[in-house]
Amino acid sequence: MNFTGFMTEAHNNIPTDDRPRTIETTLDLLKEKVRAALRQQESGIDGGMPAHGTFSVPVGMPDALAWLSRQKLYPKLFWMNREKSEWVAGIGEADRIELTGTGPNDRSFLLLEEAMQGKNPHARYVGGVCFNNLQQHNLLWEGFSPSLFILPQITIEGSHNGASLTCTLDIRPGDDPDTACRRLLDALDSVDPSCLPADNAGLPELERTSYSPDREAWLGCCRQVLETFEAGEMEKVILARQTELEFSGPVPAIGFLMNYPFPETSTYRFYFEPIEGHAFISFTPERLYRRDGDLLLTEALAGTVTKEALKADDHTASELLLNSEKDVREHRFVKDTIYQELQPVCSDIDMEETVQVLQLSQLAHLYTRCKAQLKPEFCNDSTVLRQLHPTPAVGGVPRDASMRLITTLEPFCRGWYAGPIGWMSRDAAEFAVGIRSALVNGDRVFLYSGAGLVRGSDPDSEWEEVDQKIGEILAITKQAT
Repeated sequence: MNFTGFMTEAHNNIPTDDRPRTIETTLDLLKEKVRAALRQQESGIDGGMPAHGTFSVPVGMPDALAWLSRQKLYPKLFWMNREKSEWVAGIGEADRIELTGTGPNDRSFLLLEEAMQGKNPHARYVGGVCFNNLQQHNLLWEGFSPSLFILPQITIEGSHNGASLTCTLDIRPGDDPDTACRRLLDALDSVDPSCLPADNAGLPELERTSYSPDREAWLGCCRQVLETFEAGEMEKVILARQTELEFSGPVPAIGFLMNYPFPETSTYRFYFEPIEGHAFISFTPERLYRRDGDLLLTEALAGTVTKEALKADDHTASELLLNSEKDVREHRFVKDTIYQELQPVCSDIDMEETVQVLQLSQLAHLYTRCKAQLKPEFCNDSTVLRQLHPTPAVGGVPRDASMRLITTLEPFCRGWYAGPIGWMSRDAAEFAVGIRSALVNGDRVFLYSGAGLVRGSDPDSEWEEVDQKIGEILAITKQAT
């Protein structure tokens, strides 16, 4: 399953020709398709126009990020899976699913599922969910509701089979089809067809770096967590740090993706800019899950070694991880918890016995894959999100107690950091865990990363690990300024 064909095409009287075209030619064809649909509507053919009709034309494989950098229509978004076999670049808004207000995560997931039931079954919405909806959001997260998913108005979607340019008709309550078609035609007219990077896609000069908490406070928080282990209250806790980068001018968030220095590393790419100047980006290696019908793919990802600090190649990093009692124990917490959480909702669970190592550019992680089949009554994303989020790789063990402790100790709002990010439709979804991430807010960028504490953890080493986990994003600021 891929992004190409977000939804079935509603109206198409244009002769079929699947040859890839330039974006400029494709835009002209899409406009003609929209006009043809309007003519059909006015003549009474097909019994009316659907609320979210989609029109799609093959296009030559473009530089999607460069194209996206030139667009002025918001929201703007980008998603690429870890295998780099599926991606989508989107602009504008045909529809949204948005949940506001605080409350338990489980309630948010149920409301999200209810909202999806009223949508076109073929439509795929891209967005994210906050880490902990019991935590009050602050102004830094303006534009990022606790749950927000966008159905883009215009997308370029790609896979190994090719690319297509797609537009989606949005007929809002009270609209007539003519108004909706005119609005879509105006949006298509606003598209810049060029795939040359925008002149303002480079990053300004980095002027200042600060940390929340700072090193001394971080070490103190770690010692408090270690005390809970000694008291038998907790088994694992993930503590995160917010690193603030202050630049000489406004930061174009898309520049982080365009200048990513490790294109072959096994990470997802996620970019979501709901309003201009406010964006969330993530280069996460961690899949939360992929669902196709009742088939579920998930994984345990925990236990880390920093290759750069140890001057270790891939083989040495693997040996160090697989023979580290602390890392193996940390990984087992995640693996066992995922298995236990899936048992009530799955009829079959196949968790790999052998622990593997996922190699990244500067880090390596212990990694175990899991395949499961959901029971018919639990074949929905509300159930899967409720069972899997947050995993012990971003929360802790036990789950509820670790969430409360994290909120107490961390002096910042996590927002979407470590929350589920990705896409969802009625019959399928893929979510990653929003780690190795950054919040872009005008001339400031806030980096987020965390470290897993278990009995025997060394707070000084964990501080260094958190530094390493934002190393790739920091490398972008150095090469792009």
